[in-house]
Amino acid sequence: MNNFEFKNPTKIIFGKDKIANLAKEIPAKAKILLLYGGGSIKTNGVYDQVLKALSGFEVVEFGGIPANPEYAILMKALQVIKSQKITFLLAVGGGSVIDGTKFLSAAAVYEEETPWNLLTSGKPILKGMPFASVLTLPATGSEMNSGFVLTRKETKEKLAAGGPALYPLFSILDPQVISSIPKNQIANGLADAYTHVLEQYMTYPNDAMLQDRFAESILQTLVEVAPAILKDPSDYNAASNFMWCCTMALNGLIGQGVPQDWAVHMIGHELTAMFGIDHACTLAIIAPSHYRYNIEAKKEKLAQYAERIWGITTGTIDEKAQAGIDKTEEFFHSIGIKTRLSEYTPDYSGAAEKISKRFTARGWLGLGERQKVAPADVAKIVEMCY
Repeated sequence: MNNFEFKNPTKIIFGKDKIANLAKEIPAKAKILLLYGGGSIKTNGVYDQVLKALSGFEVVEFGGIPANPEYAILMKALQVIKSQKITFLLAVGGGSVIDGTKFLSAAAVYEEETPWNLLTSGKPILKGMPFASVLTLPATGSEMNSGFVLTRKETKEKLAAGGPALYPLFSILDPQVISSIPKNQIANGLADAYTHVLEQYMTYPNDAMLQDRFAESILQTLVEVAPAILKDPSDYNAASNFMWCCTMALNGLIGQGVPQDWAVHMIGHELTAMFGIDHACTLAIIAPSHYRYNIEAKKEKLAQYAERIWGITTGTIDEKAQAGIDKTEEFFHSIGIKTRLSEYTPDYSGAAEKISKRFTARGWLGLGERQKVAPADVAKIVEMCY
């Protein structure tokens, strides 16, 4: 196990009707910017609950943050923050709204002229405006971590950033909100959380026995709960386990002391930027091919995964590793997510070469846990997904 330091300061308030606790958690006399997405919170009752809880505060609203939080739209929100002298940000939504709010938290106190530099500098973000979240769509784990991803439509870029200043002060998780989420978004949440775990687990043995078991327990729970939550999103027990799995998948705990991959995400982000494909779907497209291409380097953990998650106990280590990859792809199919790029767009020709060139231009010359997945390898992985 590697050395590590771990601190997660986000307070989680979990359970039925906990949105009413908002007023107790926000600093007195705060002027709040309420941020949300396309407006579904106004039809599922969450918006009314939030406003009722905030009745003693001055609240300004900014809606319309898209599923892939867009830089240009968030810059308009930044103008509101500055003109209205906002002192506290409240994200009410899924990972996209929370990610956008994290960017705004950093941009609100950023001293340079172009906030996009927050994503291109590679520096950890050390200052931010206080913010919190009310989670309405489990998937990304953004409600309990310090990272965010942003899209810039004009340049077709999707980049990640983060730092210790960007943990939410608190996040409210009420599993009842899941009852109104469309089935495809629940499937996306399942795939997103599942792949988050794989990125921190599917590397090479590192004698981190407890982290492996933590990761495997999340994977097993997602596999078990997926049919129930897709069948009936109002099943509170299934919703509770689904929501908590998504949070635990990326709050930092399972990644301590272990090598991590993240190549699947880096490549998947490019597919979203280029084609507008849902983030979770891009992960399901890339992950099986990434593991097949790199099976020799990952086969020990793939075989362990096949045994512990899917009960595959016969065969050689190579056969188990291959079976683990096949089972992963079958899981994505079982929740209704396709795994070929050609199933999402007819314009996929040339994507592999374009992504490879982008990575080279950015200096991303070695992805993965060993930094050995070169841009030429990325091109081959993407071609395998066609």
